[in-house]
Amino acid sequence: MKLTELNVLVTGGASGMGKAFVMAFARDGANVAFCDVNEEGVRAVESEAAELPGKVVGFVTDVSDEEQVTALVKDARAALGNLNGLVNNAGIFRDGLLVKKDRETGEVRKMALKKWNQVIAVDLTGPFLCAREFAASVIENDDGPAVIVNISSIARRGNPGQTNYSAAKAGLVADTKLWAQELSRYKIRTGAVAPGFVRTPILDGMRPEVLDSMLKMVPLRRAAEPEEIYLAVKFIVECDFFTGRCIDVDGGMTV
Repeated sequence: MKLTELNVLVTGGASGMGKAFVMAFARDGANVAFCDVNEEGVRAVESEAAELPGKVVGFVTDVSDEEQVTALVKDARAALGNLNGLVNNAGIFRDGLLVKKDRETGEVRKMALKKWNQVIAVDLTGPFLCAREFAASVIENDDGPAVIVNISSIARRGNPGQTNYSAAKAGLVADTKLWAQELSRYKIRTGAVAPGFVRTPILDGMRPEVLDSMLKMVPLRRAAEPEEIYLAVKFIVECDFFTGRCIDVDGGMTV
């Protein structure tokens, strides 16, 4: 698929990787609808993208809310004329060990169910809702060929302190494969990208010594730039023979 023929919806597009995807797609000539829960951030990205070749329009949406997602896909399609691309990027962290014994008191602390539910709701249920409504829209309106790109993580292999996040990101890769099988008959391809450490505001906010320790685990000894993750997303969009697979972009790191 040529990027100049792409009308794409990007979730979590007001900051970090999502914002980089929005801006890069629009620079490459695609039309972009994006959403985020941060209204101020949404408006700022719209303003910043105003002079780019592709049209950019933003929506304030919680991807874990079924009614909001249904409205989002309808509104995004109406704003762009049709919709043939989806990037499931929105995600959150609520890290913590499954259980941990306090060295001083002996108390066993457990990961709160609230933390599990929050991450699963945004990082797994959100992509499910967005993919479901997007696929239905493509089929109902004959908008194909189309493509779904899921942003997973190298934590999909299991990362200590991220029971909830690892489960969500592993589930997203599994869904990528099965959606490829289910949706190919409708000319909808799927793909996933699993980034390692990426230079975003979250990473930049870490203490330098902590960040340095993390990056020592990466053979390339640095974090990725968001634009480097976009290159993998762009490949999936442009390669019409790619579907059902996950691309790791992690600098050679395995967790």
